[in-house]
Amino acid sequence: MWTDERYRGILSQAVIVILVALALVWVADNTRTNLDNRGLDIGFDFLADPAGIGIGVSLIEYRSTDTWLRAMTVGLLNTVLVSALGIVAATAIGFAAGIMRLLPNWLIRTIITTWVEFTRNVPLLLQIIFWWTLLLSLPTVRETLRIGDSIFLNNSGITGPSPVFEPGASAVLIALAAGVAVAWAVLNWARKRQAATGERLPAGWIALGLIVLLPLAVYFASGEPISWDTPTANRFGRLRGGLTVTPELVALWFALSTYTGAFISEIVRAGILSVSKGQTEAAGSLGLKGWQTTRLIIMPQALRVIIPPLTSQFLNLTKNSSLALAVGFQDFVGIGSQAQNQTGQAIEIVFSWMVVYVSLSLLTSAFMNWYNARIALVER
Repeated sequence: MWTDERYRGILSQAVIVILVALALVWVADNTRTNLDNRGLDIGFDFLADPAGIGIGVSLIEYRSTDTWLRAMTVGLLNTVLVSALGIVAATAIGFAAGIMRLLPNWLIRTIITTWVEFTRNVPLLLQIIFWWTLLLSLPTVRETLRIGDSIFLNNSGITGPSPVFEPGASAVLIALAAGVAVAWAVLNWARKRQAATGERLPAGWIALGLIVLLPLAVYFASGEPISWDTPTANRFGRLRGGLTVTPELVALWFALSTYTGAFISEIVRAGILSVSKGQTEAAGSLGLKGWQTTRLIIMPQALRVIIPPLTSQFLNLTKNSSLALAVGFQDFVGIGSQAQNQTGQAIEIVFSWMVVYVSLSLLTSAFMNWYNARIALVER
C-alpha cells in the first residue's frame, strides 16, 4: 500500500487539507478570542448605520445621511466605472501604439518606443500623483478656462453639458440597445456569408445606420425627450448646472489607461510579429492594401496570441484602480477605509474587498475566456 504512488498522492493531499483546515480553525478561534477581549463583535450590522461622509463622485443618488451599505455601493460603482473606462482606453491606446511600433516610419516608431519604455518603467503611483498635481495646477475657479460655449476647465475639474432625461427617454435607450443588438446580428451574418461565399456586403454601414438612425428616429418621434443641461458661470466664476469630472477621476483614469496601454502595446506587437510574414506577402499578392491586410489577415490571427496576456492586463488594471486612495478618489477601497476608521470593523471590510475584487476578476476572466474560445481556430 505504501509503495502505491496513487495511494501516497491521495494520502498526502488529505494530510495537507487537514492541516490547512486546522490552521483556519486556529486563526478563527484566536481572532474571536482577541475580539472578545477588546469588546468587539464580528458582523455586517454596521452597514445599516448612517455613514455620515460626503462622496464627491456618485453614479447614484447619495446623501451623507445614507447608510454605509449605500456608501459602499457608491464606492463599488466608482471602481467599476474607473475600471471599465480604463480598460476601453488602455485597449485603444495599446493597439494603436503596438501597430505604430511596427510602422516603417523611423520617427513615429522611435517616439512610440520611447514613450512605451518610459511609461512602463515609471511606477503607476507616481504617474497618478503626477497627473493629479498637474490638473490641480490649472487656473482657479475665478480664472476658469472656457472651451467653446459650454465646456469649462479649472482646478476643480472639467465641466460640460449633462443629459437630462425626460419622460419617454427610456424608449430612446431601448431603441439604441435594439440597434446595437441588430447591428451585431447583421455583422455576424455578413461575416459568415463572406466566409461561405466570398461575397463581401456593406455590413459596416448597415450596422452604423442601425445604431445611429434607429435611436434618432425614436428620439424625434417621441418629442425629443433628452435635452442638455449646459453649465453657466456667474461673475465670480462659480459654475451651475452641467456635469463636472473631478481632477482625481481624470488623473486616475488617464494614468491607468496610459500605463496599462504601454504594456498592451508590447502584447499587440508580439502578437502581430507571431504571424508568419508569408501571410502579409500572400495578402499583397491578392491585391489587399496595408490596412486591409492588417484588419482581415494579420489581426484575426494575432488575436489568438494577444487575448490571454491581454486578460491579465485587464485584471491588473482593475486591481490597480485601488490606488485611487492616493489622490482622494472615493472608490470601493477608499470608502471602505473610511468605514474601517469609523466603525472598527476591519475584518469585515477587508473580507468585502477580497470578495469584490475576486468577483470582478472572475467576471473579466470569464468574458475574455469566452471571447478567446470564440475566435479560436476550429480544428477538424
